[in-house]
Amino acid sequence: MTKVLVVDDSLSVRKVVERALVAKQLDVVSAASGTEAIAQIEREQPDLVVCDVVMPDRDGYEICRFVKSHPQLGGTPVLLISGIVNASVLERAAEARSDDVLRKPFEAAELVRKVWELLTPGAAPRRAPAPRPEEPRANGAPAAPTRVASAAVLPPAPALAPAWTPPIPTIRRAPEPQPAAAAAAWTARPAAPPAAAAWAAARPAAPPAPAPPSGLDLGSMLAQFMATSGADWASVSDREGFLIESAGDIGVEAEVAAAMAACLAESSDGIGRELGRGALGGMLIEYEKGTVLLHHVGSAAVFAVMCKDAASLGKVRYYVKKLIPDLARVI
Repeated sequence: MTKVLVVDDSLSVRKVVERALVAKQLDVVSAASGTEAIAQIEREQPDLVVCDVVMPDRDGYEICRFVKSHPQLGGTPVLLISGIVNASVLERAAEARSDDVLRKPFEAAELVRKVWELLTPGAAPRRAPAPRPEEPRANGAPAAPTRVASAAVLPPAPALAPAWTPPIPTIRRAPEPQPAAAAAAWTARPAAPPAAAAWAAARPAAPPAPAPPSGLDLGSMLAQFMATSGADWASVSDREGFLIESAGDIGVEAEVAAAMAACLAESSDGIGRELGRGALGGMLIEYEKGTVLLHHVGSAAVFAVMCKDAASLGKVRYYVKKLIPDLARVI
C-alpha cells in the first residue's frame, strides 16, 4: 500500500489530513515535529511527504531538503503546507526542491487531488525537482531517480474522483449520569443574572425549554440548547479534534467542522499562553456570513457554535455560558 508521511505540529491538522487520505486507501504515518519526521522518513521510507512549513524545531524547507538529498529517497515527492503562500514562500520552496505548495486551511478534496497528482506516474507535478549536483550523469543526462512510487501499489484512479466522505469515528462519551443526578444537575443551574432578565423582558419571550428527560445525555442537552438559543449548529469535540456529539446543520461534514474548531482553539490557546494571558476560555470569530463561538469545556473538550443571525448573537452567547457547566458535568 502506498505510504504517506504527514508532518505537522498541530494534532488537529494531522487528524484531518489522515482521515482524508485513509479514506482513499492510503497508508498514513505522522510526525509532530521536524526531528520526528526525519526519524520517520528513515524508518518508514514513505512514498510521499506532506509537511507543514512552520514547525518549532526544523521547518518544512529543511525536511524537504533532507528528503531530496537522501541517497535512497531523493525521488520522493514533497508537498509543503503553509498558511501564507507568497513570493517568498514559493521561492524558498523552489530552493528546497519541493514538488508543490498547498495553502492552509485547505479543502480535503484539494489535498487529495494534489496527493494523487504527485503519486500517480505520468502526472506532471507543478514543479519538477531539480537534479542534485552530486547525482551521477551519463552522457550529459541526469541519472534516473533512485525511488519513485510504484503503480502496482496505488489505488485505482477513479476512486479519488468523488468528494471526500470520511469514516465516522467512534463516539466517545463519558458514562451517562443516573437519572436522578442528571435531573438535579439540570435544575441546579444558576438563575439568569438581572441584566439577562432585563434583556429578555425587552424582547419577545423565547420558547420555553422542554423539561429534561429522565436520562439526560449529551445529545439531549445539545438539542435543548439548539431549541432555546436559536443557534444554527453546535458540536462538542475532544481537544484532539475528534467529534463527540453535534446538532444542527452547518453544510459540511460534522467531523471536519469539529476538527477545525479544535484546531482554532488549540492555536488561540497557544497565543494566550505565549502572551502570558493564561489558558483560553472562549473566543468569538466573526465571518461575513455568520459568527463562530468557541469555548473550552474544562480540560477535555471544545464546544463550537455557529450563529448566522447577528441579531441572535447576544442570546446565543448567554445560553452558551449557561450550558458550559452542564457540559463539563456530562463529558
